[in-house]
Amino acid sequence: MDRLTFIKHSRDLGLSIDAIRSLIELSHHPDKPCADADRIALEQLASVRDKIAKLRKLEIELERITSHQHNNHVRDCYVIRALASHDLCCSDHD
Repeated sequence: MDRLTFIKHSRDLGLSIDAIRSLIELSHHPDKPCADADRIALEQLASVRDKIAKLRKLEIELERITSHQHNNHVRDCYVIRALASHDLCCSDHD
């Protein structure tokens, strides 16, 4: 049950199966230094921060393209035009 809890919590934090496998292997050697576990957690933290930064860019761009005024006709819809042409975007949000 402890191992399942460990795996579930690790997955909830976004860790890959390979990272979880490595952490479980490390847990079988309690006298080893914690550096490898720290490295795995720090790599996940960097990945999460990168995703957050990308999501913030997406949020800003989506807010911008949805804020344009139009007369309720698709022919004048800025969202449709912006999605059809990356040139109308204000930032790179790949």
